[in-house]
Amino acid sequence: MLRLGVNIDHVATLRNARGGIHPDPLDAARMAIDARADGITIHLREDRRHIRDADVAAIRAAITAPINLEMAATDEMLAIALKTRPNACCLVPEKRTEVTTEGGLDVAGQHNTLRPIVAALKRAGIRVSLFVDPDPVQLRAAAGLWADIVELHTGAYAHGKPGELERLQEGATMAKALGLEVHAGHGLTYNNVTPVAAIPELVELNIGHFLIGQAVFEGLHAAVARMLALMDAARA
Repeated sequence: MLRLGVNIDHVATLRNARGGIHPDPLDAARMAIDARADGITIHLREDRRHIRDADVAAIRAAITAPINLEMAATDEMLAIALKTRPNACCLVPEKRTEVTTEGGLDVAGQHNTLRPIVAALKRAGIRVSLFVDPDPVQLRAAAGLWADIVELHTGAYAHGKPGELERLQEGATMAKALGLEVHAGHGLTYNNVTPVAAIPELVELNIGHFLIGQAVFEGLHAAVARMLALMDAARA
């Protein structure tokens, strides 16, 4: 069945709004796993706007399920990843002024910057994922860097751009043919997840903001369980 990785960044956003210790992202991680999520995703941004270094260490120490660390391709983040040893690292583009990640990584244009970081992570036994748009040029470049995974950016699809579901389908088919494990995420909700979840080449979806927002109304356990039910139904 299709796996679900739950991104808990915005539990930390809520905590940081008051500057205290509540709500604790680690509690959210435990609850998501209890609800049958397959893994936890956290994005340690350079400006530490939500997840903090201490969160990464605490979640890594306490959670036995796979941890996916989203990070910019910088020496600082590489050092943290090598020290923390998550199960996987997803390299993402990052701009200080953006509210959320606005698009996929330019793997082809940043090949020389990305290659040593990808190589260092792989030497440490960390699986490497690249967050990309479903573009043939970027997918070939990702395969050329010997990444293990590509995570297809579903933001344009989630915003209703015509033809994006077809692009995702074609991108997933191509990525698998190139030997890459295929994940997807960004902007997925109860209302739009089914067509994406039905793409047979996809192995995992990473969903965060919607689930954390929905948890305000129905609880995180219920929100994760309902999303998993929709994903399972799409594959049934």
